[in-house]
Amino acid sequence: MPRGGRAARRGSVPGMTGVPPRSIVVGVDGSQTSDRAVDWAAEQARLEGRDLTLVHATGAVGAAALLWLDQAGVDSDLAMDGARRCAEQLLAAAAERVAQVAPDVEVRGVVADLDARDALLELAEDAALVVVGSRGRGPVRSLLLGSVAHALSRQPVCPVVVLRPLAESVVRRGIVVGVDASGTSTAALDFAYRLASLRQQPLRVVHVIWDAAQSSGEVGPDEEGYDAERRVLAETLAGMGERYPDVAAVPVLTRGLVDRVLVRLAEDAGLVVVGVHRRGALAGLVRGRTAAIVTEQSSGTVAVVPEP
Repeated sequence: MPRGGRAARRGSVPGMTGVPPRSIVVGVDGSQTSDRAVDWAAEQARLEGRDLTLVHATGAVGAAALLWLDQAGVDSDLAMDGARRCAEQLLAAAAERVAQVAPDVEVRGVVADLDARDALLELAEDAALVVVGSRGRGPVRSLLLGSVAHALSRQPVCPVVVLRPLAESVVRRGIVVGVDASGTSTAALDFAYRLASLRQQPLRVVHVIWDAAQSSGEVGPDEEGYDAERRVLAETLAGMGERYPDVAAVPVLTRGLVDRVLVRLAEDAGLVVVGVHRRGALAGLVRGRTAAIVTEQSSGTVAVVPEP
């Protein structure tokens, strides 16, 4: 669909006009993880020289909701005004955080009268990156994603970064990216190298050899039988090293199940990057539900990158 068509569709949604294309979009709801997402997104916008769009969705639009308010004897217009004022206060507070982290970044605030999932999915079509915090849902809050992060990461149209609550005692550093031997992880690999370069972080490029008998077992440098895998991984790093000579990348060849290995590595990494094909069919490293499982079960920050 041409860009003009998308702009026209957004024109019917208050607050979603005037959002610059290829900006970094971050969801704002006033929670602690939302604040972390704002900080992360602000720093990324500063590093990339992009605009930042702060989004809060009231979820209040819709004939059924307004009809219910009217039938209950509540002035629906007054309720909507109150929701928007609250949203504007949240966005103003988020903008203050951005000013402290990245004072030179151009910031826009959007109040969308939509469900948060719908608002962010719509804005993602033109965004360079979408960033959200997830507090979790259900009885195991440290593992299960909230509905917004879940919807965005299942079939992303642009890279999506999901931040989770962090224990203060956990020190996380570096970036981990999973790759396969068939060359279908190119977008995820480039994203990981680019962030490692921008954020001056070490990078681990991980290829997992499927082995259901071992949850994780790194292949030793002198271990026999893995020459082909070592060669492919070395060639992968050599090509990227020419483009990003400032990135200290380490190849990691390990056995196990891909999702378990990446979830384990996420425990001390600053970011784990996984690729997923946009049309729903996962391939290569991310066969089946690997990308979804890593995003769902990781205790740290995960980036889900759509592959071409």
